[in-house]
Amino acid sequence: MTKIGEWVEVCTSDALAPEEAMRFDHGGRSFAIIRSAEGNFFAIDGHCSHEKVHLADGIVDGSIIECPKHFGTFDYRTGEARALPACVDLRRYDIKVDSDVVFIKI
Repeated sequence: MTKIGEWVEVCTSDALAPEEAMRFDHGGRSFAIIRSAEGNFFAIDGHCSHEKVHLADGIVDGSIIECPKHFGTFDYRTGEARALPACVDLRRYDIKVDSDVVFIKI
């Protein structure tokens, strides 16, 4: 794993299919990396704000990721909690793709 300043390498761009999420752990923290149907990448805190279940195990549909435990939803583009029981927004992180490698800014 290569670290470039605050940018940390996550994966290659082909590691995620459209409307798929993956878990990424770094520095004692966990993130959900999501690829939209349009092929854009997004990153949010990895755990649901309701019960700390990892969101990468949930369903991605449109701009929403659904928690696999209690079905709370978040807009992964903004981190906004959209449906109960999730009511606390998640932090969103910048993503860039350079030479088919996905980086997160932590």
